[in-house]
Amino acid sequence: MLDNLLILVQAPTITVDLVLNGILVGAIFALAAYGMALVWGVMNIINIAQGEFVMLGGYVAVIMSAHGVHPLLAVPVAAVLLFGLGWLLYRTVIFRIVERDLFTSILATFGISIVLQQLMNTVFGGDVQVAQAHLGTLLLMGGMVTLAQIKLLSFALAAVLAVVLVLFLRRSRLGQAIRATAQNARAARVLGIDTDRVYAATFGLNAALCGACGALVAMAYTVHPYIGLPYTIRSFMIVIVAGLGNLAGVIAAGLSLGAAENVAGFVLGTQYQLAFVFLLLVVVLVWRNWRLARKRQYLK
Repeated sequence: MLDNLLILVQAPTITVDLVLNGILVGAIFALAAYGMALVWGVMNIINIAQGEFVMLGGYVAVIMSAHGVHPLLAVPVAAVLLFGLGWLLYRTVIFRIVERDLFTSILATFGISIVLQQLMNTVFGGDVQVAQAHLGTLLLMGGMVTLAQIKLLSFALAAVLAVVLVLFLRRSRLGQAIRATAQNARAARVLGIDTDRVYAATFGLNAALCGACGALVAMAYTVHPYIGLPYTIRSFMIVIVAGLGNLAGVIAAGLSLGAAENVAGFVLGTQYQLAFVFLLLVVVLVWRNWRLARKRQYLK
């Protein structure tokens, strides 16, 4: 570990490479996290199956690539298919727990995540798979910094999806209904908003965002049946740090997490990269609890 830290000090271009590549993947983290924040803020549900939705989107890209279709086309296809799955899950399972406490939502969505995980393991096996985009690599600083063009494209597409989502929530009637329901569901019902329809659309929209993210992940990185939990943990941590409804905070936290995780993977070793994510989650939760405790003291 000390040797790796010394390398970063002696060769700053390596640090630049790690940070830039981390920021590129952080955009995907941020997009998935905003979907979790949307469901949490509107429906008061913590979706433990968030990462499994990302995984399903990845397999859509893998299947299309295997059949000779360029995986970039899988981004909208995965979004549409996952929206349908999210809507179906709401109508069959999620609508039963909307008015329940958070712990009930955690148990229910955890069960969904296990079912999806084992289903994909049965269908595709446990092997790591990639959707080949066949794009090149961008070389910077005399070849010392390498950025895969698919990662740059993924970053750009994630940014476009974020802008489209913001415009949808601000300009469309359904988006305005979602925002009104998030502010006060009872008042929204009094005003004639069908909150059940809003909840179904919100859960479907979250699944669509995750599906698009998963297609990008399959092209830029890898996909297998067990990638779900790390993406759920990342999304949860980003939302905890940024807060609900704070898109700018989600973006900043997602990009920061991507950079920090990439650097930690180099310093500690890739085998400890996920351990770093879990440790960071514990630190974030302890920090948030300390802040809430201080706020309660001030209110007294």
